[in-house]
Amino acid sequence: MSLLLKTAFALFAGLMMTRAFKYSGFKFPDVTSFLIAGVLVGPYVLGRFYIGFDSSAELASVNILSNLALGFIAFDIGSEFRMAQLKEMGKSATFIGIFQAVSATILVDVALIALSVKLGGDVLPIPAAITLGAIASATAPAATLMVVRQFKAKGPVTDLLLPIVALDDAAGLIIFAVSIGIAQAMIGGAINFVSIIINPLIEIISSVILGAFMGWILTQIEKLFFSNSNRLSMTIAFVMMTISLATQEFHFGQVRVAFSSLLVCMTLGTVFCNMCEYSADIMKRSEKWSAPLYAVFFVLSGARLELSVFQYPFVIITGLVYILTRCLGKYFGASISSTIMNCSENVKKYLGITLFPQAGVALGMVVSAQSLGGEMGSLIRNIILFSVLVYELVGPMLTRMALMKAGEIEPAKPEHVNRERFKGVLR
Repeated sequence: MSLLLKTAFALFAGLMMTRAFKYSGFKFPDVTSFLIAGVLVGPYVLGRFYIGFDSSAELASVNILSNLALGFIAFDIGSEFRMAQLKEMGKSATFIGIFQAVSATILVDVALIALSVKLGGDVLPIPAAITLGAIASATAPAATLMVVRQFKAKGPVTDLLLPIVALDDAAGLIIFAVSIGIAQAMIGGAINFVSIIINPLIEIISSVILGAFMGWILTQIEKLFFSNSNRLSMTIAFVMMTISLATQEFHFGQVRVAFSSLLVCMTLGTVFCNMCEYSADIMKRSEKWSAPLYAVFFVLSGARLELSVFQYPFVIITGLVYILTRCLGKYFGASISSTIMNCSENVKKYLGITLFPQAGVALGMVVSAQSLGGEMGSLIRNIILFSVLVYELVGPMLTRMALMKAGEIEPAKPEHVNRERFKGVLR
């Protein structure tokens, strides 16, 4: 099968899986259906028979689709941040976003350091435990946005959720940089102030500046067009250009100027939706255009899930400790901070559950964690791969459940009711 045919087959399999679960009575979000379909078309199932993707190299060759989808997901999240909304809940979102990220890191650090002392530093080195704690701060924006969009969730929890997920990326960058700097110093190096403080701050600031600049340019160019179809095409082109620019990196001695593609595209969306008078209509059109791209993204994400980690009992045990303590940190961190900010009872009870999903940002941190050394880097990678496998399959369902309990997702109407209504229209 050609690569294009395999990608088309992956999209087909994901969409058919949503129907299979719907008619079988399982109330899975579409994200979960796409991920399960991805596992089936990946190297461990159909890929073995050359029907799906038969290797990691084949999946890497379609990375451009995943990067493009992540950019549009971040752009969509950014476009939700209207100035009126930011003024109303910006302070609460900022405090809760930072507090829950730090809480998850501290709780995972304590649990894994205790496990390291119990088992011995050779089995689970303390630098690895500290690095895993930092990775625990990250939340997956893609799965969260998809669940919100699919079920048209609206309410106080949803209003806080999207800005918190956006801020989570910035908070996670700083926490990870500080933690991995400490881990490297423990292994034998000296603490480098530039790498753990200066470089992360430069990355955040430069990402916001680049995104804001591109958003301003896009707004000015949109005025040259009189057709919203052409404006949509220009918007798509600008998001693609922004994703490409965000991959650039510059070095000035020890100082590194880099960009977070998620932060850049979120800022692009925020500036665009607040400055461009046509943004509301363009974003509605963009949702329809990007829907199949998001479906392919999640199917490919499922295909990349490493089922081979199940052969390592220690990875499973450590992974379960990581998952449990991270969830507790996210839940109680969100609950305590929302109580301090006088949020509603639903926010206190359910916001933390919606922050459980973890994927892309965490895997990006794993790449940086390889600098700790061969065996330690592999250990961190396998533990995070196991946790991502669990989070990706279970996280979207928990997000949906929490939003339903909070009353922000309307219960689905039985299909026979919709058919009767349709008949009434025909009469």
